[in-house]
Amino acid sequence: MEDKSTPAGRITAADIGSELGERATMLQFSSAFCAPCRATRRTLVEVEALVDGVRHVELDAESHLELVRRLDIMRTPTVLVLDATGAIVTRASGQPRKADVIAALGAAVETTRPADR
Repeated sequence: MEDKSTPAGRITAADIGSELGERATMLQFSSAFCAPCRATRRTLVEVEALVDGVRHVELDAESHLELVRRLDIMRTPTVLVLDATGAIVTRASGQPRKADVIAALGAAVETTRPADR
């Protein structure tokens, strides 16, 4: 997964209609007829089960156009890895590899160690 900073600031639970993960959140933007989106969902669900305190949230891009525009989402799937505070740590388009997702989560967890909060 590639690092890209965004001027969008932090993502909140209100933005996505779901609680953020205790340690990190994998926010997936998908569309209805996107085969790579289904494969990405399977990968992220597997990672969610492996890593404590991490949550996977999937949003339909068409149903969340304001957020899609704010975050400059250009294609699906796009996955944003958020730290515990909702800051975007990593963003990637296309179907990610499980190892890349786990590495990105490591970076997200690193940015919000208890001493930093």
